[in-house]
Amino acid sequence: MTRTIVSRRTLVLVAVLFAALLALSQGASTAAAQDVAAAVRAKLDKSQYKDVQVSVDANGIATLTGTVSLYEFKADADKAVHKVKGVTAVRNDIEVGGPSVPDSKLQQSLGEKLAYDRVGYGNVFDAISVQVQNGVVTLGGHAHDYPNRDSALGLVSTTPGVKDVIDQISVDPVSPMDWQIRMAVARAVYSYPTLNKYAIDPAMPIRISVQNGNVALYGVVDSEADKDAAFLRANGVPGVFSVKNYLQVANQPGERKQ
Repeated sequence: MTRTIVSRRTLVLVAVLFAALLALSQGASTAAAQDVAAAVRAKLDKSQYKDVQVSVDANGIATLTGTVSLYEFKADADKAVHKVKGVTAVRNDIEVGGPSVPDSKLQQSLGEKLAYDRVGYGNVFDAISVQVQNGVVTLGGHAHDYPNRDSALGLVSTTPGVKDVIDQISVDPVSPMDWQIRMAVARAVYSYPTLNKYAIDPAMPIRISVQNGNVALYGVVDSEADKDAAFLRANGVPGVFSVKNYLQVANQPGERKQ
C-alpha cells in the first residue's frame, strides 16, 4: 500500500514538473515570437507600410496583412521580412490598394512602357509578352539576359493599378554562338532595304529571339512581303537551325509561319 501511494505521488510530481516545463517552454516560445515580430515591425518601419500588420507564431512564421499602394511595396516587404533573424517563412497576405485601372487600359499602358524599356541594352533581342486579368499581370516570352528581365519586372511592379505580378519570362541561356547568331540575324534583317525602316522606332522593331541556334521573329510589320522577307533573311544566316515567324501584319490577325 505504501509503495502504491509513493508511486502515485511520484507520478503526480512528474506531471506537475512536466506541466511547469511545458508552460516555461511555451512562455519562452511566445516571448521569442514577440521579439521576432518586433524585429519585423522595425524592418517595415517605413511610410509605405503604415497600413501593414505583422504577426509571428511560435514556429517563426510571419504573417503580413493590411494594404500598400503599389505591388512593389508588397514584394519588397516579403523580401525584407525573409531576412529577419528568427523568421522561418512568410505568409504574405498584403493587398495592393491604389487606383483601380481597367485591364485593357493597364495592358495597353504596360505594353507601351515595356516596348521602350532597356532601349540601347539589347531589347531588340527580347520578346516579352504581357497579359492582365483582374489587375494581375503575367509576363511571359523571352528576355535575352537577366538585367532586361529584372527591368521589366521592376517596371510593372511600380505601375499603379497592378495588383500582382506573375513572372513567366524565360531568360535565354548564355551562349557565344547564340550571341553571334543574334547579331548576324539583326544585320541580315535590318540591312535589307525594305526592312531597315523597322530600326527607326526603338519601340517597334522586328524582335529577334534566339535559343540554342533557333530563331523566332516577333513584332508588327506593314505587309506580308515584309514578313516573308524577314523570314527569308533570318533563315539564310549560317548557323541558324530553324526560324519561327511570329511577325504580325498590321491590321490583320496574327499568323505563325514555321
